[in-house]
Amino acid sequence: MTALRERMIEDLQLHGLSTSTQENYVRAVRDLAGHYRKPPDQLTEEELREYFLFLIKGRRVSPSTFRIALCGIKFFYEHTLQKHWATLELARPPAEKKLPEVLTIDEVRQVLGCIRSLRYRVCLSTIYACGLRIREGTHLRVQDIDRGRKMVHVCHGKGGKDRYVPLPQPILEMLRQYWATHRHPIWLFPSPHGVGKLLSSATDPISARGVQQVFECAVQECRIQKPATVHTLRHSYATHLFDAGVPLRIIQAYLGHTSPTTTAIYTHLSQKSDEQAIQAINQVLENLWR
Repeated sequence: MTALRERMIEDLQLHGLSTSTQENYVRAVRDLAGHYRKPPDQLTEEELREYFLFLIKGRRVSPSTFRIALCGIKFFYEHTLQKHWATLELARPPAEKKLPEVLTIDEVRQVLGCIRSLRYRVCLSTIYACGLRIREGTHLRVQDIDRGRKMVHVCHGKGGKDRYVPLPQPILEMLRQYWATHRHPIWLFPSPHGVGKLLSSATDPISARGVQQVFECAVQECRIQKPATVHTLRHSYATHLFDAGVPLRIIQAYLGHTSPTTTAIYTHLSQKSDEQAIQAINQVLENLWR
């Protein structure tokens, strides 16, 4: 590890950013240096400007990918190198207007039913039933399950925030039965180390990448024509709760959203809300042309 990268990592740690955010920011600066094939502290502001244009016009990256690259590079130059260039203030990710994809309850049931591995089926069922992000699900610990209150303690979620979410009884039973197959003292979903290795001695939790791959294969097997990822389960959870009449402020707390505006997007995804609105519009216009 170079001294410059080590310095950036220390700055990220001092800033209190999560491990995953640190990794994304360091990767963004590494990609920048790789593009020009020279250390990032030797780049000019003009080269930085050209790189941002390359991401937008050349690679046509998504707004979220551009945002991560911009935030990581901006942090490196402003905090690690103490350079406050105008380009870093000028660059902005393109506005995102797309609504997230959502699976119906029946589609969720189909996908989870297609997963043959007990490990992955229980993990993905828990992610959906508790509205978790993928890393929150794969890193669940035995101590995070409050069986008495039937709650899950989500530790160090996005932004380093903790929260509690309800744990449905069927998922609690599923977790109990699966844990009995390995009895790992820490992880609910320990990572296998190879043929013949005991899960009870695993040092790491299950791979998020592996969970993602299994989910995408299940979606294809079910022939669901939606670009669904594991994060789609979280959007589906929130939408299904809203359809069931759970108030947005409660859903906001379960998802760990800081702003209610973020949670309000699910009003646009709710089929029930659309049906109620259409019924109301029809009643308003019923006698218009009579």
